[in-house]
Amino acid sequence: TAGAILLSANLTSSIVQPAFGYLSDRRPIGWFLPLAPFIACLGLSLTGLASSYFLLILCVILSGFGVASFHPEGFKTAYFFTGDKRATGMAIFAVGGNLGIALGPILVLALVTYLGVKGTAAMVLPGILIGMLLYFHMSMLSNPVELAHKEAKKKTPLSRDQKNSFLLLVAIATIRSWTQFGLLAYIPFYYIDHLKGNPLYAGKLVSTFLMAGALGTLLGAPFADRWGHKKFLATTLLLSFPLLLLFYKSSGFMTFVSLGVAGMVLISSFALTTVMAQAVLPQHLGMASGMMVGFTISAGGIGVTLLGIIADTWGVLTAIKSIFAMPLIAFALCLVLKYPLRQSSPSAR
Repeated sequence: TAGAILLSANLTSSIVQPAFGYLSDRRPIGWFLPLAPFIACLGLSLTGLASSYFLLILCVILSGFGVASFHPEGFKTAYFFTGDKRATGMAIFAVGGNLGIALGPILVLALVTYLGVKGTAAMVLPGILIGMLLYFHMSMLSNPVELAHKEAKKKTPLSRDQKNSFLLLVAIATIRSWTQFGLLAYIPFYYIDHLKGNPLYAGKLVSTFLMAGALGTLLGAPFADRWGHKKFLATTLLLSFPLLLLFYKSSGFMTFVSLGVAGMVLISSFALTTVMAQAVLPQHLGMASGMMVGFTISAGGIGVTLLGIIADTWGVLTAIKSIFAMPLIAFALCLVLKYPLRQSSPSAR
């Protein structure tokens, strides 16, 4: 039952994002910006009012479509307001989503605790407020996108280097996502089932990893703009391997420190890879955004299922060690990545 709900949310909120990106590239859909947050919050708010399992699934799907329709258009629009320091600007934009993921469950839990299950109805209010805020600033947000769309029509078809670089970026981001979700899934298994540890301790480790990752997204972006995008991406992927090994060998307080630093370094390139994909495909900003933000996250989540096969066959320890090796694979792909390209935006470094 819970699995079907999660699958419905994942399919609609992440996997279909490239489809919305494709639509966005064919024709600017600025009205998605105010409408999408409202739809996402509306679907979520109705979950507590659903009278049947079928209606609950429909509410989840509605919310997922709101999320999926916002991200490609949102990241595409943000591209035109990031200035020369694109990684820094995109990181500030992306960390808002991270903050929402962190605060959302707390808010819903508080509403349900004090108002009952039907208290989820109050979740529509943030969607209304954000939707109105974006609606009254639509002209400012949509004008640069519409001008760029007219220019993009004049550009030549994608070159082989563009296609290859984009596919490599998708693969790198997918492996990073696979590593991230793998750690979130198997850290509790390792500490609870293998070491017979306290579930609360495992939960604190997961929270530490997520919070450090959000912080790393903000702190790492200025360094990426200063050092160069590809250099920063390769460095963080390479450093992730010894940091994860250090976490594995640590105990006590150092376990939290090493995992926090590993999460900060690994996830620090989240916004950066989106910026790099947009620079490689300036003619298809919506598709680039949808693939990097939606598809790679979904593919990473699916990869956790493959880790489950490894864990069932060879044990949780083998699955954990497999996760540690993944950043090295992504690093190897980064070495053959051509970036920046001549077709890329001048601000790509």
